[in-house]
Parts: sequence; structure tokens; C-alpha cells
Amino acid sequence: MGEKSPGFIERHGLWTHAQSEQASELRHRLEREPLQFVRIAWADPHGASRAKAVALPAFLAALSEGYNINVATTTLDSANARTFSSFTRGGGMGLDEMTGSPNLVIIPDPSTFRLLPWAPGIGWVLCDEYFKTGVPFHFSPRHLLRRQLQRLKDRGLGCVLGLEIEWYLLRVAETTLSDEHVGAPGLRGRPVATFPAEPGYSYHSESNMDLMQPVLTALAQAFEKTGLPLRSVENEWGPGQVECTFAPTEALKAADNLVFFRTATKQICRRMGYFATFMCCPGLKGYYSSGWHLHQSLIDPTGRNVLIPETEAECLSALGRNFLGGILRYAAPSAAFTTPTVNGYRRLRPNSLAPDRATWCPDHRGAMVRVLGGPGDPATRLENRAGEPAANPYLYATSQIAAGLAGVDAAIAPGPPNDEPYAADRPLLPKSLMEALDALEREPMFRNELGEIFIDYFLKLKRNETGRFLRWLEDRGLRDPGDETTVWEQNEYFDFF
Repeated sequence: MGEKSPGFIERHGLWTHAQSEQASELRHRLEREPLQFVRIAWADPHGASRAKAVALPAFLAALSEGYNINVATTTLDSANARTFSSFTRGGGMGLDEMTGSPNLVIIPDPSTFRLLPWAPGIGWVLCDEYFKTGVPFHFSPRHLLRRQLQRLKDRGLGCVLGLEIEWYLLRVAETTLSDEHVGAPGLRGRPVATFPAEPGYSYHSESNMDLMQPVLTALAQAFEKTGLPLRSVENEWGPGQVECTFAPTEALKAADNLVFFRTATKQICRRMGYFATFMCCPGLKGYYSSGWHLHQSLIDPTGRNVLIPETEAECLSALGRNFLGGILRYAAPSAAFTTPTVNGYRRLRPNSLAPDRATWCPDHRGAMVRVLGGPGDPATRLENRAGEPAANPYLYATSQIAAGLAGVDAAIAPGPPNDEPYAADRPLLPKSLMEALDALEREPMFRNELGEIFIDYFLKLKRNETGRFLRWLEDRGLRDPGDETTVWEQNEYFDFF
């Protein structure tokens, strides 16, 4: 009998040696611990987890051949409105390979495999998308981050990220769904009614936090069992507003962890009669906006933090200053990735805990980039405070690395620190997603680094979303969104994120 022919993964060289070894160990593990299903998951353009549940034999086969999925989730905006003409030549994108809504092959990354403690007999693994030719899928956010990390690696550098993300925990007030909860493509139904888990606006109140403790404990136990490096859980300002922080880790793993954290949190909370949302500004009484602060540092092959300044007079190394300069220079086009929803721009207001312009300062929570650490501190890092918790983690991180490296290559100076950031003579951040998309369209740096194909695709996808919002305003005779979260935003984002 002849040797078995190589599978899709081996044929196209899609795994590293380490992944091949991890897959072999996983096969042996699943012989001892058989499962009912494995959820093979991938992150869509919005950073939301999409998944298929496959029986164990199908999953074991996928560890050699991959698994077929439809390309459709890539062509849908945040309310599942079809954005591209998939059934025309070129799929509405001018790409022959996208004609007819074709299948993709998703390849499990065995390093991301987890058992779901809240769903006995169920495994979970993140996948990468490829065309049937073995070519990486153009619109995969995970592939885009990998490319930027390779650029760093080519310079002898790596990226470490720490996650600090706010979200809301609420109690579910409706136990059944009705017709008004059911939407249609491009039109989300009304999200379920909720009520607060605690009264809010008693910052770090221990007694208020204890009202949420049973859920927070269940989450912490699940995170520990699944390898999420949780550091802290805090009761923030709004009623039921929670902040979770995670220990710094390698950038791709940190982004993977964020995808899992959001989907796991939503699932566990819902099973307990609670509701979790990562929407930035929920349209509920007394709710304060939520942010996602991305802590980032660069390391050399030995793990040494290369942002640490060389002298006592500085707070960053020369490389770190230029990296910071790039992040500030490209803050406006980056906003399309750090704040990718219509709703998120309600947060970027002066004299708040969020920035309104491209500023920086050591240890200042009003600046866009808060520089932490200093001489001799291995935890020296940049904390970008512009992000919203609904951001796609791969695109958020990708935008920072691309902008930072552009700053290094052009030796961009960040300028002096701004200890009055809301009065600083610095470029303003976009005031809407529409403005951010226009800034992204005009910026050649991102076209060069992320590719024309992806940028044109992303602009069309997000403009479909903003276009639906503008039409909703127009239908009601409204000239602007106003100061309060609209019904459209609540329906669009409250349950999706």
C-alpha cells in the first residue's frame, strides 16, 4: 500500500513546525477525551466570532484538509446586509476568485484550541481562511496582522500587547423573543430588554461589585480554565460597567484572546440570565461610554523592551519616540480601525476619559497616547486610549504597527508632551465614522501596507453601514445624530457586539 498523499495543509505549507507538533498532540488528546463537537471559529471583518460546530471525525479530518466554509460572512456589514454583488463576475469586487460566493478553506490553528467549560463536550479553535489554491484570503484580519508582525520580525522586533477593555453587564428582562426582535438583512430587530445589574456611578464600589460577583466569578473560572491571562476585574462608572485587564502577551495571541474573551463573556452571561455588551455607548439611561485601551510595547529577540529610554531625561527610547510619532501622525485614518462603529464616536469628546485629538503625555488619562514606564522599567509602553471595545482586535493592532513603523522609517518626532491635551494645538480626531473612512481613503500609507484590495473592500463594507444610518436619519428628518444614542445604533450594535 502506498504512502498517504499529503493533505491540504501540508501540501501548501500552511503550518509552522510548532503547529504541526501541536496538532499531533491534539489528535492524541482527543483520542483520550472525545468531544461531541468542535466549534471551528474565525473572526469576521468586524472582529466577531463566527463558527461552525463539526463532529469530532470532521474536525480530525480538518487537521489535515481544512474545512470548507462559505465566503458570505465576509460580504456582510454589521446588520448582515449584503454589501457586494456576489453573483456577478468578480463578486462585485472585480476579483475573479470572488465570483459566485465561493467556498473558502479554513485551517485550524491548533495553538488556539480550548475546551469550553460552560459547554461540556464542546471544543473551540480559531481558524485562518484560505482560497482553495492555498493563497491566504485577502480579507482575513488575522492574516493582515501576521504580515505586520513579520515586518517587525524582519527588523529583529516583536510586539507585546496588554488588553484593558470596558463592557456592560446587565440582567435580561425578557425571557422569550417576539416578532419585533426578528430583523432582516440590513435591519436588526429590537434587542432584548435589560435592566441594570447595579446602580452605577459609585466608582470601585465594593458592595456594588459584589452584586455582580456570581457572574464575575463564573467568568474568571472560565478564563482560568481556557488560558486567558486575566489580571483584574473592576467596577467602573456606569451601571454594570466592568473593566477587565489582561496580562501582556505576544500580539497575535493577544488579539486571539480578545476574540475569545468577547464571545465567551457573552455566552456565559446569557446562560446565567445576564447580558453582556461591548457596544461603546449603549442607548440606556445613565450609561457612560466604554473604551478599549491598547497597551503596546516592542521587544528584541531576547525579550528586552526596546521602548525603555536610554537616559533619565527621556520617557521613551529614540525608536519608541518615532514609533509614537507614527501613531500620532496617522491617528485620523487609524480611527477607522480603532473606532469602527457609528456609535463609538460619541465617546471621543473633550474633557472626558477619552481623547478628542492626537496628543501624548506621560501618565495622563486625557491624552490619546498615555506613555507609561520610563528609565529602567521593563513595563515601559504606549497606551492608546482611542479605541472602542467593539473594535476588531486584529485591525486595531495592525493599524498601530503599520503607523508606528511608518513613524520609525520617516523618523517622525511626536512633538512635546501635552499636559493639557484638550487645549493642545494638535490634529483633531474624526468626529464620525464617515470622517474616519474619508481619512483612511486619502491615506496612501495604509493602502501600501494593507493593500489596495483590502482598503477598498473595507471602505465599501463600512460605508454600507454608515449609509444605512444616514438614511435612517434622513427618513426621520434629522440633520445630525444628536447627543444621545439613537434607536438605530441601539438596534445595530447592542446585541451584535
